[in-house]
Formats: sequence, structure tokens, C-alpha cells
Amino acid sequence: MKPLSLKKIDTEEGVIYLPKELVEKYPSIHYLSFGTATAECIVKASKEKKDAIIISEDIFAKLKIPHTGPTQLIQHEDTLYIGPLIGVFTAGFTDSKHRPIGERSMFFSKILTVEKTVGAFPFVFGAHQINWENGTINGLFYLKEGWKKIEVPFPNVIYDRLPNRKTENHQAIKRVKQKLHEEYLIPWFNPGFFNKWEIHQLLENEPIVSHLLPETFENPSFSLIERLLSKYQHVYLKPANGSLGFGVYQIIYSQEEEVYYCRFKNEIGENKLQKFSSLELLINHLFKKKRFQDYIVQQGVSLIRINHRTIDFRVHTNKNRNGHWQVSVMAGKIAGRGSVTTHLNNGGFVQTLDEIFESQQEYNEITVKLEDAALQLSKAIDEKVKGCIGEIGFDLGIDKQGKVWLFEANSKPGRSIFSHPKLKKNDLLTRRLALQYAVHLAEKTIKSPEVVNYEGLL
Repeated sequence: MKPLSLKKIDTEEGVIYLPKELVEKYPSIHYLSFGTATAECIVKASKEKKDAIIISEDIFAKLKIPHTGPTQLIQHEDTLYIGPLIGVFTAGFTDSKHRPIGERSMFFSKILTVEKTVGAFPFVFGAHQINWENGTINGLFYLKEGWKKIEVPFPNVIYDRLPNRKTENHQAIKRVKQKLHEEYLIPWFNPGFFNKWEIHQLLENEPIVSHLLPETFENPSFSLIERLLSKYQHVYLKPANGSLGFGVYQIIYSQEEEVYYCRFKNEIGENKLQKFSSLELLINHLFKKKRFQDYIVQQGVSLIRINHRTIDFRVHTNKNRNGHWQVSVMAGKIAGRGSVTTHLNNGGFVQTLDEIFESQQEYNEITVKLEDAALQLSKAIDEKVKGCIGEIGFDLGIDKQGKVWLFEANSKPGRSIFSHPKLKKNDLLTRRLALQYAVHLAEKTIKSPEVVNYEGLL
């Protein structure tokens, strides 16, 4: 449904005006709801405005509606729900009026500014802004004049944008999430970071996607690494809970020299390549301050190269307004010189697929392969992982034989690829889709709470 314009009047009390066709469509409305707040109302047909819902000022104040603007309408039984009210949950707040969430303030302002095209009321909040006694939140809204703190009811749905695993595992954060989720039955989406090994285990027995997985093992041993090196000539050691390419090691065995090489990024950000006479020396030297059991080992894949540089692909998928997966962006990540990964913080850079593949046929073939793989993986992960997932970022590779491989799936994908000027519209699309999925989830919870509760969506 196309959003309506939300307006208010101060000449009447306890009244809402709807377009005539909606009054006929919803003849038994007696309540208006915003977030978790509800007020009695009398519904009248608007004689003038065909694209607006007009609310009397007393109801506007009682429901703590923060401002006028576009809104969705969701009807269930005798209640009309406006909004929905979407809480974006995070941490790392500051006292700054202009940068209240520190360096991430710009990112959050971009999420909130797509509200007009979606017809929703998104705001940012943290654990310390919740007033449990009143059932309200002092949320941060991004309006024309900038950031503004406004008291609103608890939201219809919560979008989890916690910055890292350390914050996510904090006991106070866990308690807040559990209380809102279990006591107030507010659905969350993207509720946790993925663990590489757990995702691999979930997918390895799924025939439709298992062929995309490189051979991967937890708790690597010398003998296991030796076996994989004899089979693939190079392997990767990755932290099971790592992100952004930190702590990744590529081990290469040279049969001619009978030595081992290791490519990695050191503590001061330099790309290094070191030679060792034995695997045992390599591991003991590089892992003397790390827990080896926290790593996974993964087969090396000989990827296609562009101008003698390794390339892999970042593909984002999002659920849309109907709750269906779609690909929202694809881009190539080209490795920096001497880098173990293609991450931008390791000297890599981004190119669009049409910049990489000049041949239209090759461009079409690669696009179809990546889209198919990303959508199949999204559906498989969605079925296996507990909770509501609204977006996934995939790192996919294509080997020299044209086969697609999954290297990593991220539930809170980084957004560095959107620095590319040709991907600005995709940046906007991913933000819009996140809010559209929140609208879908809110509507599903309102109309079928038993499905959300019993089918494991929460």
C-alpha cells in the first residue's frame, strides 16, 4: 500500500479522518495504535484529503507520535496501526549533539533519511535510553534540523545494529534484548553476528548449497594443515569470529623449495610475506600469542585474477517489503599488492562488474552465477539460523574453472564498497530495503503473532 500523509488537527478531540474508501474498507475501527501505544478513536471520512490520515492533536500527543509525514496503515480487527515505529538498536553513544553515535552518526542518519520513501518512523536508541516504568524510549530521530531526542512508545520492530561482538556479548545488552524480545514480544531482525564455523556446519548438509563451500575444519592440527596443503598447495587460517579480514593467514607450500610461506597483515598494518623451513616453526612463531583453537582452516582456491591481482566479490542480499530475498548490490574487490585478503583496509579496491568484465557475455554469465549463489545461500541460511534475518553480505569467489565458492557470510555486512560512486544508488536501495523489511515484519507480527511466536521467526 502506498504511504499516506500523516497530519494533525486541533479543532476536534478523539477523532481520526481517513479517505472515504478506507472508511468503507475498515468499517469497525475503534482504536489507533502507534508502536506499543493505543488510543480510542472515532473514525470519520475526510471530505478533502484523499491521500492523508488526519489525527486530532490529543490522540497525537497520547500516542507520542514524533512528527507528521508519510505513514503506512496496517489494520487488524478493530485497530488501525500507523507507522510502523522502528527502533534501530545500537551502542557507542556520545554527548555530541551533531555526532550522537560518534563516527557512525552519518551511517545512522542515512538509514533514517529513507523514511519518507518507506512510510515508517525509524529512530536510533540504546539500552540507557529505555524508560521501563513508562514503557517509552528517548529515541534519536534525524529530522530537517538534524538530530533530535524525542520520547516515543516501545517500537513495533527492532533492527539490530550493534557494532561488534564484544558489545553484543555484554551482559547488560543481552538482558535488554531478552526483555524486549521475550516480555514485550517485539520482533528483532539481524540479532547476532555469524560464526564462520557454525555457518559452515549449517550449510554443509544442504545439497543445494554444499557444493559452494570450501573444505573447512575447526581446531586445525599440524597434520590436518599438511594434508590440506598437499591437496590444495595453499590454505587459509581464519578466526572463527573474525571480521574485516583481521587475523587471516595464507599458508603456501613450495614443493620446489620445500619451504612454507605465510602471507598476513602484522600488528602495525603492514602486509608481510615470511618464509619458514617447517610448518611447526611457522605456527609456533605466528600463533604464540593467539589461541590456535579459535581458528578454522580452509582450503585455498585459485581465483580468477584481474591485472595479476586476485579478485573476489561482495554480494548483498536483502529481504524486501514482501519478505522475499533479493540481490541489492554486487561488486568486485581486488586485492592490494601483497595482501592476504581483498579487504579495503588491506589495500584492496572496489570495482563494479561492468568495469571488470568488458565482454557483455562474460559480464552476464558472472552476474547470473553470483546472483543464483547468493539467493540460494540466503534462503538456506534463513531456514537454518534462529531469528529474523533481513540482510546478508557474502564474500564469494570464482575459480579459474568458473566455479563459485562461498568464503564468508556476514549478518551485519560492512559498507565500504558503497564508497564507489557508481554504487550510490545501491547504497540507498539497501537502506530502503532494511526499513521495508521492518514494515513487513511489523505487519506480520500484528496480523499473525502466533506465526511469529511459534514458527521461530522471533
